[in-house]
Amino acid sequence: MINILLADTHKMFREGLRHIIAGASDIVIKGEAGNYEDIFKKISDDDYDVVVLDISIPDRNAIDIIKLIKYLEPQLQILTLSMDPEDQNALQALKAGASGYLTKDADSSELITAIRKVAANEKYITQAVANRLMIALNNNVPTHMNLSNREYQVMCMIAKGKTITDIASELSLSINTISTYRARILSKLKMKNNAEITYYAIKEGLVA
Repeated sequence: MINILLADTHKMFREGLRHIIAGASDIVIKGEAGNYEDIFKKISDDDYDVVVLDISIPDRNAIDIIKLIKYLEPQLQILTLSMDPEDQNALQALKAGASGYLTKDADSSELITAIRKVAANEKYITQAVANRLMIALNNNVPTHMNLSNREYQVMCMIAKGKTITDIASELSLSINTISTYRARILSKLKMKNNAEITYYAIKEGLVA
């Protein structure tokens, strides 16, 4: 049996969730909380498998609540709910330790699926959040990963203090070709000169 704590400010919404969850024989709402203090009183007084948490709970930042829950009860899973399908807090909630994110307009069956997933220590996110995660991951890719293999090679050689003439000779390419590579590197890395290239390469550990 999956025992859940339902934490949402709106009593009417909690009643709606009770009605939905009543149709799942393996899930039971063991407790309810309408505010920050209720949440921590309930989890200290009883054992739960999942906290279904309204991410917009008003009396305390939901991200702080998630972090504190995971600090006090590391094994307790958290499924966050939001009215906004594009909630900016979604990624922060997942990073803080939430196991899932669902919008309040989701189908009843999706809510049940999400609860079961997080109770099994799996992640559950909507497609909109999955897309945001992909964007965030792509934004965290080091800038030099956008360079071609040859551009990367030239960048490292510049960072080691080699001149355009030295690089052209070593790679058996013309000076004009190396100059073109250098221009592309500066453009892609949004830099102005060789000093910035050198600083970047050292900072990223690309050259000694």
